[in-house]
Amino acid sequence: MTGTTLAPPGKGRGLSDVWRNSYLLRLIVRKEVQVRYRGSVLGIVWSYIKPAIQFVVFYIAMGVFLGLNKGMPNYAVYLFSGIVVMNFFNEAFGNAARSIVGNGQLIKKIYLPRELFPVSSLWVAIVHFVPQLVVLLIACFVVGWRPGPLNLLSIASGFVIIALFSVGLGLLFTTANVFFRDAENIVDLIAMVATWASPVLYVRTMVRDVSPAWAMNLYLANPLTVAVELFHYGFWAPTTDDLGAWHVPPHLFSVWTPVALALSVLLVLVGDAIFRRHEGHFAQEL
Repeated sequence: MTGTTLAPPGKGRGLSDVWRNSYLLRLIVRKEVQVRYRGSVLGIVWSYIKPAIQFVVFYIAMGVFLGLNKGMPNYAVYLFSGIVVMNFFNEAFGNAARSIVGNGQLIKKIYLPRELFPVSSLWVAIVHFVPQLVVLLIACFVVGWRPGPLNLLSIASGFVIIALFSVGLGLLFTTANVFFRDAENIVDLIAMVATWASPVLYVRTMVRDVSPAWAMNLYLANPLTVAVELFHYGFWAPTTDDLGAWHVPPHLFSVWTPVALALSVLLVLVGDAIFRRHEGHFAQEL
């Protein structure tokens, strides 16, 4: 037993345990996907149907009724590139926030790294994100997508920001949800507000025109806003030479993207620390 490090029962080493148990992670992801579509006739086809209907509703409401499509070329691509970001965030965050309570029966029976559950929610969200991304890419190519290296880098950066931000928030709220079920209602509120708090359905300059400088800086410090604008720059901007009312946010790459990445990483570290502090009580509370 010499040199063996003992740890309190029910407590792990944080997110590092996820990488040490990648096989278990794959099993949980597979289980979550199978459970999601158990008894379903269409199965994963719903990953195409739901965002398609959501896009049509938003396009008619914002593009046709409010006329946003008139002043912006390829507004459909602009709109859908923002929608896929928010769908990815809402699913990854929402499922991660409910992952511990949702797997309560398993957690009470055996010990395995608890972080596997919120992280698996991210991978399940990626499974559903990929079909939407394929549809978006097809639409981009149809209207003449001509991306450069910076456009592709902005897409990758936006994806990383959303993945980290979702996991960080998920760790915080799944911990809170074990002790206070009201946390689920807060998660639903965040998901509802997130789409409107970021330039998904409208153009960011609309916010700039009615906001003081400090409020605009706060708006741009939101990692979701940065990720949406990075996707706009990566997918939509290369489809047209006329950006209309949209333009690249000032200091998007030099300031706001590093700020969003730093905030997302900090959120993961804080979420993991709080999760590790309380995970020893999960089985008892559940």
